[in-house]
Amino acid sequence: MHRRRQWFPHVALSLFMWLLWLLLMNDVSAGHIVLGGLLAWAIPWLTQSFWPEEMTVRKPLVSLKFVLTVLLDIVVANWSVARLILSPAGRLKPAFMVLPLDVKEDFTITLLANTISMTPGTVSTDLSADRKTLLLHALHVEDIDAALADIKRRYEAPLKEIFECSHR
Repeated sequence: MHRRRQWFPHVALSLFMWLLWLLLMNDVSAGHIVLGGLLAWAIPWLTQSFWPEEMTVRKPLVSLKFVLTVLLDIVVANWSVARLILSPAGRLKPAFMVLPLDVKEDFTITLLANTISMTPGTVSTDLSADRKTLLLHALHVEDIDAALADIKRRYEAPLKEIFECSHR
């Protein structure tokens, strides 16, 4: 077990990176399969000393649903942002929002912040010093409380379920 971990320190991350490489390249030729696999192995292996704890996916089906949700949200947000930008000026309602965090682990907070930033029209701007709130900026928000509740339900709750122990 220890020998496998030494050569493949983060199997789930490597698989994710390999699939992401193939999606980004939009090509499943032998060269991209091999190059993506090599990068997906080498990057976690070379950076394993920077990872304080092992990443464990506790609920694979929830993680699949989460990935599909994020991909769908990215597509929908792209259309929404394009529509907002191309519409007459003055319709945008930008806002800063403070998201109270239920997740506690550094890795989960990082994934949440990055997921929010990947969705067009929103960006994570700052994590409080006590790591209990995340400052977000949105291009257009009608209802801040509803937007925060949506982020917690669609992104934070699944990430907590996937990567953190629940104490329910």
